[in-house]
Amino acid sequence: QAPIKATCEDMSCKTGFPEDVHSAVVSRSVHGGQPLLNVRFQSCDGNKKIHFGSSEPEDFRVGEDGVVYAERSFQLSAEPTEFIVSAQDKETQEEWQMKVKLTPEPAFAGASEKDQKKIEDIIFPWQQYKHSSPLKRQKRDWVIPPINLPENSRGPFPQELVRIRSDRDKSLSLRYSVTGPGADQPPTGIFIINPISGQLSVTKPLDREQIASFHLRAHAVDVNGNQVENPIDIVINVIDMNDNRPEFLHQVWNGTVPEGSKPGTYVMTVTAIDADDPNAQNGMLRYRILSQAPSSPSPNMFTINNETGDIITVAAGLDREKVQQYTLIIQATDMEGNPTYGLSNTATAVITVTDVNDNPPEFTAMTFYGEVPENRVDVIVANLTVTDKDQPHTPAWNAMYRMTGGDPTGRFTILTDPNSNDGLVTVVKPIDFETNRMFVLTVAAENQVPLAKGIQHPPQSTATVSITVIDVNESPYFVPNPKLVRQEEGLLAGSMLTSFTAQDPDRYMQQTSLRYSKLSDPANWLKIDPVNGQITTTAVLDRESIYVQNNMYNATFLASDNGIPPMSGTGTLQIYLLDINDNAPQVNPKEATTCETLQPNAINITAVDPDIDPNAGPFAFELPDTPASIKRNWTIVRISGDHAQLSLRIRFLEAGIYDVPIVITDSGNPHASSTSVLKVKVCQCDINGDCTDVDRIVGAGLGTGAIIAILLCIIILLILVLMFVVWMKRRDKERQAKQLLIDPEDDVRDNILKYDEEGGGEEDQDYDLSQLQQPDTVEPDAIKPVGIRRLDERPIHAEPQYPVRSAAPHPGDIGDFINEGLKAADNDPTAPPYDSLLVFDYEGSGSTAGSLSSLNSSSSGGEQDYDYLNDWGPRFKKLADMYGGGDD
Repeated sequence: QAPIKATCEDMSCKTGFPEDVHSAVVSRSVHGGQPLLNVRFQSCDGNKKIHFGSSEPEDFRVGEDGVVYAERSFQLSAEPTEFIVSAQDKETQEEWQMKVKLTPEPAFAGASEKDQKKIEDIIFPWQQYKHSSPLKRQKRDWVIPPINLPENSRGPFPQELVRIRSDRDKSLSLRYSVTGPGADQPPTGIFIINPISGQLSVTKPLDREQIASFHLRAHAVDVNGNQVENPIDIVINVIDMNDNRPEFLHQVWNGTVPEGSKPGTYVMTVTAIDADDPNAQNGMLRYRILSQAPSSPSPNMFTINNETGDIITVAAGLDREKVQQYTLIIQATDMEGNPTYGLSNTATAVITVTDVNDNPPEFTAMTFYGEVPENRVDVIVANLTVTDKDQPHTPAWNAMYRMTGGDPTGRFTILTDPNSNDGLVTVVKPIDFETNRMFVLTVAAENQVPLAKGIQHPPQSTATVSITVIDVNESPYFVPNPKLVRQEEGLLAGSMLTSFTAQDPDRYMQQTSLRYSKLSDPANWLKIDPVNGQITTTAVLDRESIYVQNNMYNATFLASDNGIPPMSGTGTLQIYLLDINDNAPQVNPKEATTCETLQPNAINITAVDPDIDPNAGPFAFELPDTPASIKRNWTIVRISGDHAQLSLRIRFLEAGIYDVPIVITDSGNPHASSTSVLKVKVCQCDINGDCTDVDRIVGAGLGTGAIIAILLCIIILLILVLMFVVWMKRRDKERQAKQLLIDPEDDVRDNILKYDEEGGGEEDQDYDLSQLQQPDTVEPDAIKPVGIRRLDERPIHAEPQYPVRSAAPHPGDIGDFINEGLKAADNDPTAPPYDSLLVFDYEGSGSTAGSLSSLNSSSSGGEQDYDYLNDWGPRFKKLADMYGGGDD
């Protein structure tokens, strides 16, 4: 390297880029992430936080330390590449700019002998600090050319590259250092510097394919660590060596070319890459074809562009039917294809010859035969076979068939079997043997795509199809069908109606005559002669029959032959029945209601005739002469052709049901008339004209069945009423057998037993009613003390001797039991007066006691003084009156 020296003059400190334009020389091939140079920015205040930016961010990126990196891999053009680097203070937003110019390095021709003799020095430019006395203008720093270092160097290592020194090392003790990728940044340790002598060395071989260049910065500081020189940028370019073989992107390449292609037709492109410098001979590739298999029809059917790898045809004669595929061995060599020094590699190119329609379909025979029964459709009658040398199941092989003659009515079509490519001749319209016994079709075969240019259809692409029609037994048919016959109704049975015959289409078959039979005859009016088809009647034809719709009667007949197999056909006979005046008109409705007084309450009636015009209306209405009461009581007036009004002639007619005969005559020729009876119900009406005794009249006019039903209902109702009366009498008898001792109005038990107001004592509530409810549970005399003592009496005085109750455990009658209790109550002077009102709720039946109200107290009770009951309150006044001798 030539020594580079830069000096500067003293000047004052100024923040910003020290130069307006920074030039650097870099290799032509730039890789992504590669450091290119280091921009210098001078900050008088070391605390400033500077952010660097690039005007071409997609190509270049500036780190926080001022190192410019390549963002992507690209090739520098021969002209210098320029872009702007900006620096911005993050706090003050102050911005500075500098232009960077990148110049590609010239082709490496090797260092001169002079450069190789010794390692030259790189001297830092020197500047005085601003406290130096005279201020001088500072000169720009020197631009240091890059250092070129071949890759894969064998050493010895460390290998000295350059010596860096400052011209102030004579007066100061300096320390040198180097920074950047490859030094103190990954990959670290590749470059080292002697801190005393400034000797820069490389420690191991370099690989250009990994890192093409290194961008370092050399620093000089004093023993105190103070910077005495501005850092110097050092660019070390790794010189490429041919140490990589070409590599194909794919080991096998597949391409296609249509058969019959002309020379110069593009086929495919093969591509190989070389990791060496593509701008140097080490990375410049050349292609060639080493071999071709097969070698027919020519060993050189293809050629390759040695620079681009494009494969094209070079000879004519590509025929898929002869050679369907070619295999080429392709070689790529670097050093621009130098067979001596270049490295090479191979790949396989497989070229498939694609099919074109250069072979028309050809029939395997000139004439095909088939047969079809008459009247059959969707039947395959013949198979047309063809051969085609093109690739099967492609548009150039798939056949299509077209009829060019012999089928003017379009009775046939030809479908293609997708698997065999055969033509299937199919009948699509029925064929009549009596009309056509044979067809001769002309058929042409084509492909789905047109033939290649210059190829013509040979005569073998056309064939003849001969189709024979087979006669079969066909069904006979009636002519005409349906057959319409007009006939007046009323035709008598046994009358000849018409002749209904059929025809047999099989004119060339020997068979007997047709036989006829009846298939459908809803009213069973007709019969047909089995030989000649004559139809006669078996009953009277009636237009008013339910089997006649819109004057039309339909019958179906069958004609059969004796062919093999037997066939039959049906025909419909339609008989249009003309109306005759065979029905007399009738009155409608049959019943009506009117009032018994003469008032606007006429009855509207309508004439009904099954016949049709002119044998129907207008109708004539009149009343018969007999009986004479009809015309005397009634009158009829026609209001239209079909309607009339019947009304009373007299002022009053007694309510009831009357049969009014009405004579109705139609307009037929001759006329038809009938006498219809109208049942009129005459009733009493209110002011609104509504019947008020309809029930009575309806009852009078009811039928026998309705009257019987009403009578049965009345009898059932009377029986139910009788049963209810018997039950009520029996119930009253039972109630009389269970009457209380006293009249319910004199019953004061509720006043005596209710203690919620007067407050009775406990002994007064202690009743023993078990003797009355169940007399058989009375305690025997052995247990009870002498005399009868009731549990609810007051023990005021000493217990006296009372009559002893019978000791019979089961008293024979409840009446004796009650009498004994009554006697004990009468002889007890200490008992309250309410004690005589005991509840004898014996539920048994057949008691002989009778009403308790018939029991009377003994005469001894009247001698007692019951006045003290008046002191007991108003509730005991009734008892005081009863026992004290009161008037009540």
